[in-house]
Amino acid sequence: MISFLRGTVAHVGLSTAVIDLNGAGMSVYATPQTLSKLRTGEEGKLFTSLIVREDSLTLFGFASDDEREVFDVLLSVSGVGPRLALAVLAVHDPEAIRVAAHTGDSKTFTKVPGIGPKVAGRIVLELAGKLVPHGTAAPAGAPAASSEGVWKPQVVAAMTSLGWSEKDATGSIDKALADAPELAGEGNVAEILRTTLRWLGQDGARAGNRVGSRG
Repeated sequence: MISFLRGTVAHVGLSTAVIDLNGAGMSVYATPQTLSKLRTGEEGKLFTSLIVREDSLTLFGFASDDEREVFDVLLSVSGVGPRLALAVLAVHDPEAIRVAAHTGDSKTFTKVPGIGPKVAGRIVLELAGKLVPHGTAAPAGAPAASSEGVWKPQVVAAMTSLGWSEKDATGSIDKALADAPELAGEGNVAEILRTTLRWLGQDGARAGNRVGSRG
């Protein structure tokens, strides 16, 4: 794994830079913000993530290790490739991405070109619990993070981004957790959302069976 590159900046383009490592030029994709900090002929350092494909090896570069960490986590979302993950970092800084993922704010991700409401909803769903804002530890005496007032708005927001109305989302969550009250106490947003979506699918199947039996 190539963790970082340090060498003379040989070229800076619109989307890539070339770092001269003792005579070998390494091409790296990066955000405009990262590229703007590099100066041709001067020493530069980029934290890197190597993406391996059957027909290519591609390096993506970042100004900080935090940016690289967020990039790698974004790649864990189904349907999000390295170019789209880099586009997210071009629009939002790592902390803004952490906050959006932690609070279920899918609208933050729709500001990125190429990301619509459905993809944004999936990003929020799959990133829940994976990205946490820095310094979010609850102070002494603060209410537990698992309280309904904390997790429920996040689950409702994720469901509305997937197409449900707020009223239907809220009602479905309550009905789904009636069979799994322990989830409400744990406050795991991703698991509550998955449980609710599974309940909706099963409820739809039961309704279909009832209709079929009447026929």
